[in-house]
Amino acid sequence: MDQIKPTTPVTHDALDRALHAAMARVTHGLSPDATIGAWADWLGHLAAAPGRQMDLAERAGRNAMAVWLDTLHNDPAHDAPFHPAATDHRFTHADWAKAPFRFWQQSYLAAQDWWAEAARDLPGTQPRNADRVAFMLRQMLDMLSPSNIAALNPEVLTALRDSNGATLIDGIRLLLADMAQTASGTPAPLPNGHTVGGDIACTPGQVVFRNELFELIQYAPQTGETHPEPILIVPAWIMKYYILDLSPHNSLINYLVSQGFTVFAMSWVNPGPEMRDTSLDDYRQHGVMTAIDTLSEITGNESIHACGYCLGGTILSIAAATMARDGDTRLASVTLLAAQTDFTEAGELLLFLDETQLAFLEDMMFEQGVLDGKQMADAFRAIRAEDMIWTRAVRRYLMGIEDTSADIASWNADTTRMPATMHSQYLRSLFLENRLSAGRFAVDGPNGSHVIALKDIDAPMFVVGTETDHIAPWHSVYKTKLFTDTDLHFCLVKGGHNGGIVSEPGHPHRHYRIGHRAAGAHYMDPDSWLAEHHAKDGSWWPEWAGWLHGLSSPAKPAPAMGSAAHPPICRAPGTYVKMR
Repeated sequence: MDQIKPTTPVTHDALDRALHAAMARVTHGLSPDATIGAWADWLGHLAAAPGRQMDLAERAGRNAMAVWLDTLHNDPAHDAPFHPAATDHRFTHADWAKAPFRFWQQSYLAAQDWWAEAARDLPGTQPRNADRVAFMLRQMLDMLSPSNIAALNPEVLTALRDSNGATLIDGIRLLLADMAQTASGTPAPLPNGHTVGGDIACTPGQVVFRNELFELIQYAPQTGETHPEPILIVPAWIMKYYILDLSPHNSLINYLVSQGFTVFAMSWVNPGPEMRDTSLDDYRQHGVMTAIDTLSEITGNESIHACGYCLGGTILSIAAATMARDGDTRLASVTLLAAQTDFTEAGELLLFLDETQLAFLEDMMFEQGVLDGKQMADAFRAIRAEDMIWTRAVRRYLMGIEDTSADIASWNADTTRMPATMHSQYLRSLFLENRLSAGRFAVDGPNGSHVIALKDIDAPMFVVGTETDHIAPWHSVYKTKLFTDTDLHFCLVKGGHNGGIVSEPGHPHRHYRIGHRAAGAHYMDPDSWLAEHHAKDGSWWPEWAGWLHGLSSPAKPAPAMGSAAHPPICRAPGTYVKMR
């Protein structure tokens, strides 16, 4: 009898990945295993903590009594026992202080207070699991808020009465339109009638270079003379570049050009599935480094001011450390705007990341080839669900109010995709394993692949953090001072991740703090730094521009647009920014 020959084993990984990808579409990219594990960890330790259970029972009694006494008091002028967070705008209408709306509001806030205490760290519970449970509880409570129910929301009822029911009809019309757009799968037009290249992203300039990753825009000079050192803007590819070039009055790029600088900006491509294998180092080599090489060729100047925003600042810091390692001295300065180089305190985005969650995301991206812009936008909105999801839904669908006409709202709706390989490497090597500040991030160079160190950067640095940043918390941004030794200015500005950066001169109610750390000086922790640096009224832009002026050569006649080797291709803002 012939012996049966072994056959090549058949793997079924593709089946597993397809199943996980299908599940991810239902769960919006959240791993069920990670969710179940977090709940099991928290509930198991809570069940074994009778002392905490007694504390929670007592807190429930105190909260209920406080709400009941406040209801009996029935005085709108009397201070309520529970108050919403400063960033929670759901209960700003004056009638929330009156019965019966006050009872519903106070009952909800009392429940919110109790659940926040219940989800607080328990000894033995993994901190990330406790944070995940707290996050999921907030999501559920946000959904159950009385402000989301038309019959319980005085602002909705007032609008309905004053309009004789027209607001409800308008809301239904907007809901049906949004449902039809979602069902069709086509990108929605930018809200408020804004047009890219028309009234936003409209600073005059020319695209002078284009490859498969980015277009390079050179902006037309607005002064007869400019500093010889050009400024290169490296934006995040997680959204479109024109957060830094919104309307003319609040465009950071337009401001820099008006101050006598020659400004270039990278406009990243909106990748499709065909770019699934594009790596994080491709964005450095064929993105940032190619842009620097092109600037040098166009301007004939070997000194460049480089500025990176958000993820663009992270890749710029990697490029700057690599250049320092390889003896490339072209950077006259490095500016990082709301950009992290250490990810141990990266805020609530870390709730979405561990090995289980990352494997789930990788399977989803394996099938799609990219991380869809809507999936990333949903994650950001979930962090501020009470405002970015529910408050918007109430105003739009229950009150019939169109979205705000602010230019930043149109930019926020203009999402982008990210290549699967690059995004996986970014999440794993930076967010999950924190290799950059740990000295384990290796980058190819002329002498092979070797790790890089941020402390090798010797160009002066200007680092900006924003006070209420949920994407790059300022304590995390501040840690750039811990991992560098060069001359560094740190600026802490009022506002969030986007609003704090888009803080033009004349913007009301703005302030900033700024401090200087000389090269080689001792480290100061962020809270001590905050206590020692007082707020200054106004915009931080002039402070930064003055710093750049001080590091630049005397002004000369403004350069021509492009060069013989890099002639203008088309008018700004180019074609990549219009890809949907």
